[in-house]
Amino acid sequence: MDYALAIDGAPETIPAGTGVLLVHPSTAETDRVDTDFLKTDTDQFLVVSTRTSAREVTQKLEHYEVEESKATILDALSVERGYTRRQSDDVRYVSAPDDLEGIVEQTRQFLAETDGKRRISLDSLTELIYYTDVERTIAATAELLDLLAEHDAVGLFHLAGGVHDEDVVADFRKRFDGVVELDPDGTTTATF
Repeated sequence: MDYALAIDGAPETIPAGTGVLLVHPSTAETDRVDTDFLKTDTDQFLVVSTRTSAREVTQKLEHYEVEESKATILDALSVERGYTRRQSDDVRYVSAPDDLEGIVEQTRQFLAETDGKRRISLDSLTELIYYTDVERTIAATAELLDLLAEHDAVGLFHLAGGVHDEDVVADFRKRFDGVVELDPDGTTTATF
């Protein structure tokens, strides 16, 4: 099974099980790339948000006209920050961005409960590194990539390239089937 990929400079399709790393400047606007990825050729998708609340993710989806009925949001921020939370079928929570086991388990559960073409967006690996460390984030990323392969899903993982040492970025790059670079001017280049 192949998935259409609506990212400039990237292949038109990618095979099921593909993980894509989105390397971007820390100040870059990634919403366009992210939402184009989510709304193309998709039956269900999971947004794992470690930077923004579920409410902010919902606003982003509305703004970019992504079909919300296909969305499940995993909010890793609101519990720790004391925001109001309303658990529902399409909004789930983990205690904090350092709950990597919870993030992996919720992703596993989403993939087990849904059918068809599924996409995962994780925004962002950089936050997971801040809250834990590089080694734990790499281990969780490996588990998530295994889940994509096991369930014939695809994923887009955000990483703010400029805030990490080059060897850290290189370590993440080699774990992904594809890497999309987002330049400050919004231009994308892809290597698959």
